Formats: sequence, structure tokens, C-alpha cells
Amino acid sequence: MTIRNQRFSLLKQPIYSTLNKHLIDYPTLSNLSYWWGFGLLAGICLVIQIVTDVFLAMHHTPHVDLAFNNVEHIMRDVEGGWLLRYMHANGASMFLIVVHLHIFHGLYHASYSSPREFVRCLGVVIFLLMIVTAFIGYVPPWGQMSFWGATVITSLASAIPIVGDTIVTWLWGGFSMDNATLNRFLVSIIYSPLF
Repeated sequence: MTIRNQRFSLLKQPIYSTLNKHLIDYPTLSNLSYWWGFGLLAGICLVIQIVTDVFLAMHHTPHVDLAFNNVEHIMRDVEGGWLLRYMHANGASMFLIVVHLHIFHGLYHASYSSPREFVRCLGVVIFLLMIVTAFIGYVPPWGQMSFWGATVITSLASAIPIVGDTIVTWLWGGFSMDNATLNRFLVSIIYSPLF
């Protein structure tokens, strides 16, 4: 007698029957392939980024004299801190790869054609926000590379005629990159997934 025919089968229980309906006996498309899973993988990578970011932010002080030392503190003194930091750093790289494969899948299936143009435009906006978030997330460790990278990229706004220097001063929170910049970028990276 099979499990399905038994009177007190596990599949008759509410939790197991729901799991069975949604994971095993779920009707699927005939053209379903592995390419369809990259959207889900991108979502999983995003959740990992958000969770590790919250835990890393608990041990981070956004001050120019303390930020880099806090990274060392997380790596050496926090229980599992090295794992959190590496999951966050390598998870960002994995997220980038998965998102690019997801974009390739959309291009392969002509996501730019009617009636999916709006979805494609929305995806481009989300991708641009991801690029900005990745840049902002690179700054809080406040090493030499993140400092000079942020200085160069934010200084690009000064090329805008008339208001460029004002925008750069507003981004920096002063006339050079300092504590105000670090505070703004750390808060921005924590709240960016909400948008």
C-alpha cells in the first residue's frame, strides 16, 4: 500500500498537503528551464544581502577614525563576524552575476517587445538603483580605495553646469568627504532596500 492510499497519510495533514500541492504536484509550463530560476535566486541573494547588512551595521561605527578599525573588529572579535563579512562581500558578487543572467534571460526572450515594455523599463530602473546601492555600500568600510573611489565618483556631479559644485557639497555634507558623508552613505545603504 502506498503512502497516498493510507488512511492516516502524511499528505492528508494540512501542512504536508499544502507543501505537496505547491512543491511536488504543482502544474508547470512545458517550456520551463533553469533560466526561469534566476529571478528567485536574485531575490534570495537580495535577502542575504539585507540580513548580513543589518548584522554588520550593528557592529559598525560611521566615523572616519573608527570605521576601518570596526571592520577589523568584526573580522577578529565578533563571533562569526568573518563569515558575515565574507557572505556580504561575496554575496554582492553572486547577486551581480545572478542579476546579469536574469537580464540575459529577459533579453533572450525579447522582454523589450510588446506588451512587456513597461516591465523592461521597470527592470532598468531597478538595475540603476542597484548600481547606486552597490556604490554606496562600498564606502562605509572607509579604506583608501573606498575613500578615493567615492571622492572620484561623487566629484563627477561637479561636471553639471551651474549646480554641479552645490550638488557635490550636498552629497559630501561639507567641502570634503568626512563624517557627514560616511553617516549619509551608511544610512542610505541600510534603507535602500525599502525603495
